[in-house]
Amino acid sequence: MAASRLSLGLALLCLASSVVAQPAERSSLPITVEAAGSDFDYKNGRVVLRQVTIVQGDTRVRAQQATATGLEFENSSWLFEGDVSIEAPEGSLASQSASVRFLDNTIQRAEVEGTPASFERVDETRTVSGRAARIDYDLVAGTVRLTGEAWISDGENEIVGSALVYSIAEQRVLAEAAEQGGQPVRITIQPRSLEDPQP
Repeated sequence: MAASRLSLGLALLCLASSVVAQPAERSSLPITVEAAGSDFDYKNGRVVLRQVTIVQGDTRVRAQQATATGLEFENSSWLFEGDVSIEAPEGSLASQSASVRFLDNTIQRAEVEGTPASFERVDETRTVSGRAARIDYDLVAGTVRLTGEAWISDGENEIVGSALVYSIAEQRVLAEAAEQGGQPVRITIQPRSLEDPQP
């Protein structure tokens, strides 16, 4: 019985998958950049954008400031700072800073840090959210890696550990023992009311 409740609790932390544009499809969509101000340093190959919003299809990145080595998205790394928000069909991120990798004209991955940084995914049945000191979001692999006081919840049940990986594609939360720094992973499962329908 306890094992089945544990399995149920872990299953509840999984998100329902949805059909979204794949990176290859996104790369054919135009990218728009809007900023309140800009500083193009042609001599040093550096661009600074203030109050910036970058949009490609249904993916959007906002921040108080963005710094990049050039205004191109074929192969570049951007540093976003101040009230960073990244929104995509797969989920959203919020943090104080983010390093975003663009490759082949699409976002490949985002590495965000905050106190804490946060992740959220909303589907038809529940909202799954997470927070940690650092979150690595790989849009190609469909994984969200949370490290540093990592926490994931489906609104009722939660998992806490030093490092947690959520796979959007596989609908799983993984906590490897070797990555927990000798500390246990804590799973809190809220008991269901007897009136609650069984899954």
